[in-house]
Amino acid sequence: MAVFSKVLVANRGEIAIRVFRTLRELGIGTVAIYSDADRNAAHVAYADEAFLVGGGAPSDSYLNQERILDAAHRAAAEAVHPGYGFLAENASFARACSEAGIVWIGPPPEAIEAMGSKIEARDRMRAAGVPIVPGVTEPVTSADEVRRLGDELGWPIAIKASAGGGGKGLKVVRSADEAGRALESAQREGEAYFSDSAVYVERYLEDPRHVEVQVLADAHGNVIHLGERDCTIQRRHQKLVEETPSPAVDEALRERIGAIAVDAARAVGYQSAGTIEGLLSRNGEYFFLEMNTRIQVEHTVTEMVTGLDLIREQVLVAAGEPLSLRQEDVRLVGHAIECRINAEDVSNGFLPAPGTITGYREPSGPGVRMDSGVVVGSEISPLYDPMIAKLIVHGVDREHARRRMLRALDELTVDGVKTLIGFHKALLTHPCFIEGETCHGLVESELMAARAAELEKHRPEGLGSDPGLLGRGLTPAVRSVEVDGRRFEVRLLEPEPPYAELARRRRERERARATGGAGRDAIVSPMQGTVLAVEVAEGDDVEAGQVVCIVEAMKMENEVHAHRAGRVTELSVGAGQPVKTGQVICVISGG
Repeated sequence: MAVFSKVLVANRGEIAIRVFRTLRELGIGTVAIYSDADRNAAHVAYADEAFLVGGGAPSDSYLNQERILDAAHRAAAEAVHPGYGFLAENASFARACSEAGIVWIGPPPEAIEAMGSKIEARDRMRAAGVPIVPGVTEPVTSADEVRRLGDELGWPIAIKASAGGGGKGLKVVRSADEAGRALESAQREGEAYFSDSAVYVERYLEDPRHVEVQVLADAHGNVIHLGERDCTIQRRHQKLVEETPSPAVDEALRERIGAIAVDAARAVGYQSAGTIEGLLSRNGEYFFLEMNTRIQVEHTVTEMVTGLDLIREQVLVAAGEPLSLRQEDVRLVGHAIECRINAEDVSNGFLPAPGTITGYREPSGPGVRMDSGVVVGSEISPLYDPMIAKLIVHGVDREHARRRMLRALDELTVDGVKTLIGFHKALLTHPCFIEGETCHGLVESELMAARAAELEKHRPEGLGSDPGLLGRGLTPAVRSVEVDGRRFEVRLLEPEPPYAELARRRRERERARATGGAGRDAIVSPMQGTVLAVEVAEGDDVEAGQVVCIVEAMKMENEVHAHRAGRVTELSVGAGQPVKTGQVICVISGG
C-alpha cells in the first residue's frame, strides 16, 4: 500500500530511523535531512536519499523551515513527517508544508496552536469539562504575581512555559524567595526552546503519578484511545522509564481517563496520533496536564501491548484513510516497559555526557525491541538531545517484563560514553519499582547513583570506559580462555598505542594549565556546552551555593554554583560563549 511515493522525515537519530522503517513497509521512498554535525549519522545512511540542510546548531538545520522545505521539493517528497521535538509541534511549519503542496503527517495546525499554548489548552479543557490542575489560565509576568499565587494555591507551585514540553521551561517554586529566579529561568527556557517566553502558574502536586493516554483520530470523526502509559520515573521532570499498563490504573479508571482523553481530542478537532498527559494524585484525582500534538518518545510501549504501528496509522490518516480499528477493537495484551538509554552521567547529577561510541551491541531475543540511532563510531553531540536509543520489552505481565528488561540490559553494550544502563538496572531491582510505587525521591538520590555505578562496573559482558584504566595508559580487551576444559572470560589490560598516550598527556597538561594557580578556588564547567547567562561580575562578593552562571548542554539548563563564599576574580566567560568540560569559569578568592 503506497499512499505516498516519497516522504521526508524532518528529524534525526532513532525517531527518523523508526519512521523510515514503517515507510519502507508501506512501500514509500524515504528522505533524510542532516546537519554538518550529522554527516555520518546512522539515519542518513539508512534513508534512500539525504539532503544537507545547514550547520550543526538546530537553528541552522533541523529548525530551518525554508531549507527543509527546499530539500522536500528537491527530493520530490509528497509528505513530511516531523517525528518528535524540533518542528513537530510547530503550527507555522505545518501550514508552510500545506502551502507548499506537501502533506503534513500530523494534526491540523489549528489543533497544534490550540494545544501548543498550555495556557490556551487549559482554558479550552476547562470549558470542555475536562479537569485541570488548579492554577491560572492567563500568562504570569512578574515575581509578585508568582508570590501571590503561591500564597493562594499553596506552596509549592509550578511555573511552566506556555509552549513548553519535555520538562523544558518548568520550574518548581517552594517558597516566595525563589519566585524571581524561577520565573526568569522558565521564561528564558521558553524563549530559547520554543520561541515563546509566556509562562503560567499552577499548583505543584507532590508525588503524583504521571499518567498519559494515547489517542488516535482521523478526518472522518473517529477518535479512540489506546490505554494509558505510566511515565512517573523522571529526572528534572523529564521521562526515563515508561510502562503500560500503569500499576495504579484499573479498568474503571482506564475507562474514565480514556474518555477524558477522547473528549480533549474532540474539543480541538484533533487528527493523527496524540497524547493527553495527566497527573494522578494519591487519592485518585486525575487532572489534564497538557496535550502533545505529535508522536511520543514512549509510543513504543503502546505498540507492544496493542500490536499496532502508530506511525503507520499517522501516515494513513494523513492520506485521508479512516482509522484501522474502532474503540471496541482495542485490546491491551501483556505489559511493556521502555528504558531510555541516554548519554548521561548519573554520578554527576545526570549531566549530559557527549562523546564517541567505541563499542556497541544490541540485545535481542523474545519480546525485546531496540529503537536506536547509533552505530560504532557515532558521535553523541552536545548540540542535540543525549538520547542514544530506547530499549523496549514486552512480557506476559509486569514482573515478566521487568525481568526481561534486566536480561536485555545485561546484553546491551555501549562503550565510549557514560550511559543510564547501570541506573536502569539499579532502579528495576529496587523494591519501590518492583512493588509499582512512584519511587519519589529515589531517582536522583546519591544512593541510586552509587548503586548504578556499582552495577555498571560489574557488567556480565562487555566493558565500558574506565577512566582509571585509561589514566594509566591502558585499554581494556575481553578474551576467552579454557582451563581444564572450562571456559572463562578474562579482561586483559593492553598498553595504549603511543599516539593515545601522547594525547592523554596533552589532556593532562591542558587541565593542569586550566586550573593552575587557581587550585581549589577555581569554578570549572561541569560539562561541554554554551553559557546562557552569567549571574556575577568581576569583583562581586558571593555566598556558598550562589549561582555563578548557567550552562546549556543537550537541551538542558545547568546552574553552576559557587562552592564557597568569597570574591569573584578572573571571570573568563560570557553569555553565548562555548565552554568545555573542566574549563575555568572564574576564581573565588578570599572568603
